[in-house]
Amino acid sequence: MPETRIIKKYPNRRLYDTEESRYITVEDVRKLVLQGVIFKVVDSQSGDDITRNILMQIIIDRESGGDPMFTADMLARFIRFYDNAVQGMFSAYLDQSLKIFTEQQEYLQSQMRDMFSGQPVRSMQELAERNMKVWQDLQANFLKAAGLAGGGKSSSENDD
Repeated sequence: MPETRIIKKYPNRRLYDTEESRYITVEDVRKLVLQGVIFKVVDSQSGDDITRNILMQIIIDRESGGDPMFTADMLARFIRFYDNAVQGMFSAYLDQSLKIFTEQQEYLQSQMRDMFSGQPVRSMQELAERNMKVWQDLQANFLKAAGLAGGGKSSSENDD
């Protein structure tokens, strides 16, 4: 497992990459995220972990630019979940959804590479069926945990 890269944030708002022994920008941190580098940003004075703050800053910077990912409606819905009894479940649901989306992207890219060497229609059908089952199970589990659905079976239980 790779060692966590430490980035220090100084009172002058500058970020210092301890591995490369140089000052970096928030854009450089964004590039580390895209490269999958494991890092932690710490306040140089208090030693507090402020990684989330820097990641939020990156999102705010990107959202302020040309083509935002989140609509005002979506952001309002996120805010409504704070201090709500289902906040933890919602956070877990979003996290799991993003993981599944990432896995599906990787799977789709793999399928596209293999598309010309097999049966393309069958490959797309398998992908669609797999996606539908994953999302149905995820939604059923979320609704069940939130107490919004009866004790019915998930689609995976129905398949048995």
